[in-house]
Amino acid sequence: MPATQAESDHGGIAATGLAALVPAIHPARIAACLDGSLSPTTLARLQASGRLHERLARLVLGDAPEISTASSAADPLLGAAPRRVALLAGAVWHARSLLKLIAGQDIAIFTERVGAEVHAFGIRHVEQAVSSTLITGPERLAEAVEHDGHGCLGAWLAALPEPDRRQILLRLPPGTVAEQSMAVHAAAAGEIFAAVLPHLASVGTRP
Repeated sequence: MPATQAESDHGGIAATGLAALVPAIHPARIAACLDGSLSPTTLARLQASGRLHERLARLVLGDAPEISTASSAADPLLGAAPRRVALLAGAVWHARSLLKLIAGQDIAIFTERVGAEVHAFGIRHVEQAVSSTLITGPERLAEAVEHDGHGCLGAWLAALPEPDRRQILLRLPPGTVAEQSMAVHAAAAGEIFAAVLPHLASVGTRP
């Protein structure tokens, strides 16, 4: 029997939207809906199965299946992984601390956690740094970069249409600061992303 219009709108999510949406969902979100003990290999296999796309989408999206088809055609992050974007933003936020990270071993530890691109990007934009608190220790600094970077990402996403915002959040694990950023992040996110987005456009997509 042919589907009614209501069934078409709410009972079946468009396959074209699912083909892009489901494989991009962070595996931790799917595991949280199924079984937290599932291996990364098993989760990857589930996400790659076209016949499971609608079922997985409904598990994760719940009452908002329209997110898979209602977002704009252009990716607001220009194809970049949300975590990478957050780290770039966080590097600008803590750029003053990055300048003080001069020991070779400390730099190696920091870049192993967040990447050499992030380290270099933050130093290039030290004039836009937000935090005046100097953080010593590469691991603590990496954690701060990730935390405040996700906060900036969340604040920037708040200005986007809700379907676009939700799609990007789905590509992050649950519980990041991007889901509930603070006012301090909102005050600086616009200027920071004015530096991050041209960088993404110039260097292209990376993991």
